[in-house]
Formats: sequence, C-alpha cells, structure tokens
Amino acid sequence: MLDKRAQILLKTLVEHYISDGQPVGSRTLSKCSGLDLSPATIRNVMSDLEELGFITSPHTSAGRIPTQRGYRFFVDSLLTIQPMESKEIKRLASELSSPDPQELISVTASMLSNLTQFAGLVMIPRRKSVAFRHIEFMPLSERRILVIIVTTDGNVQNRIIMADKPYGASELTQASNFFNQHYTGLTFEQVHAKLHEELKQMQSDMTRLMSAALEASNRSLHEGKDAVVISGEHNLLQVDELSTNVSSLRKLFEVFERRTQLMQLMDNSQRAEGIQIFIGGESGYLPLDECSMVTAPYEAQGQIIGTLGVIGPTRMAYERIIPIVDVTAKLLSNALSNN
Repeated sequence: MLDKRAQILLKTLVEHYISDGQPVGSRTLSKCSGLDLSPATIRNVMSDLEELGFITSPHTSAGRIPTQRGYRFFVDSLLTIQPMESKEIKRLASELSSPDPQELISVTASMLSNLTQFAGLVMIPRRKSVAFRHIEFMPLSERRILVIIVTTDGNVQNRIIMADKPYGASELTQASNFFNQHYTGLTFEQVHAKLHEELKQMQSDMTRLMSAALEASNRSLHEGKDAVVISGEHNLLQVDELSTNVSSLRKLFEVFERRTQLMQLMDNSQRAEGIQIFIGGESGYLPLDECSMVTAPYEAQGQIIGTLGVIGPTRMAYERIIPIVDVTAKLLSNALSNN
C-alpha cells in the first residue's frame, strides 16, 4: 500500500510522536528521516498519508499525529523490537521464585506495571479440570430456579437462573435425577461436549436447564472480580492524553472494577498464538480510543492456562513493551511449570 519513502516518513513520524507526544511537522521529518527530500515533497507524502487515514492533523497544530490505522501499520510492518538484556531477564526470573502460584501471579502483575509504568494484568488460570458430583434444581418462583452444584473437589455453588418457561417441582426433580445419573464425574467441558452431541436425543427442556446451569457456574468460576489480577491502574493517571479526559478515564476504571470485559478480551487472546496487540477501539472492549493492550498467553506443563498483558496509551513504546510482555509470559510459564 505504501512505497518505501512513505513508510520511512510514517515510521519517523510515529516514533517521534511516541517519544515526545507533540504533533510532527515537515521540518522534523526532513531532519530525522534520513531522506533527501524537499519540504514540498514531504508535505505531499504527508498529505497522501493523511488521505489514506494513517495520520491526522490536530486543529491546534500544523503537524501530524498517527491515527489508529497508522499505529496498526507501524506495529505490523515498521516496528523494530528492542530485545531485553539478558541481565534484566535473569533479575526478573529471580523475582518469580515463589512456590505459591497465586503469589507468582500477583508478583507478575506488579512486575508488568513496574516495568512499563502502565497497568499490568494477569488472568488467573481457569479451573478446566473441575468435575461435578451432584446437581440439584429447586424452584424459587415460577421462572426463578436455584441451582446447587457440588464439584468433586468439595466446592458448592449456589446459582440462580431465569428459566425461559415455568417448571414444576416434579420436572426439576426429574431433570436433577437425569443429570446426576448421566453426567456425574464429568468436567464442565465434557458436559458441554456431551450436551452438544446428545442435543437431538435429549429432551430440549432438560438441555436448556443444564446449559443455563453450566453457564451460570462457569461465570462464577471464570469471570469473578478475582479472576484477573490488576496492578498499577493509577499509572494511567499520569498519562497526559488519558488524564485530560475525565469522562473517558472514568469509563476505563469502571472496566477495571467490573473486569468482565477484560476477562472476555484476555480469554479471546488466550485462544490466539503469541503476542496480541489491540490498538484503540480494535478490541471492542476497551472504552478509550487512546488506549492499547498488549497480551501474551502463559502456560504450565506445556498447556496454556491464562493470559497476561499491559494496558496503556496508544502512544506507548511498542518496541519496548512487546518484549516485556513476551519475556514475562515465558518467565511466569517457567516458574509455574517448575513448581
């Protein structure tokens, strides 16, 4: 899409804007790009880049700043990663020496925040191996049903679900007996799979009941406030482009507080391979166009069990943040696998 000249100028512009936060003018590009171009030629290229949506001109300045599309092209095609020094990696590894997995996760979130001066996040591993031992449906009102699930590790969950039709006490007892007879000892994932396979053979009412129960149970296990550890949210108050927009900043902190949207985003990242970068509104979850999120999955014993990442401004030093997230994910994986 862009010729070499335009790519060099865009790269120079993005790097300078990330560095000092000021719109970049033609004179700066002429001095710093390494290209022997006239001011008129640079202005023409900038005009083309603006027309293509890679840069834009703030009303108060003659210079340009990157757009979300400009950042995306820069990250995907122009970025030069700065690897971390081996001495720094060894120091970080020494900090992840606790035998307690929960402590490792808390330390990792703080580590990400301290290294980047942004918000560090670590998703707590999902309990994928949990199996249920007993389930019981009890009527509370015409459509409200109390679901009691006892898992094989002794955990008891009480969840209220809203049924899409009225159920009598005898119907709920029959459903409880059916599922206890056919599904006891299976993990939630196995139950989901079996329900899908037997959908046509089973009574549709029972299928809806069990699906609703599983959904409520999984939400409680995976999307609670404690399902993701966040450290350093206050760092974002020091970022000029975020702190000046009080309304939008409040929305971001509401996301931190509720955490459900963060869990959905990090869960989606876990299904992908390697580093994922969400710039501005690309994720569909972050409320600020001025925010970006860099994530990476982490594992234990060769199995991916969670995601960690950093939330900061779109004007972040991606060449430095990406290796920090990548290395931290590998260090946490090693620490969990060695426990």
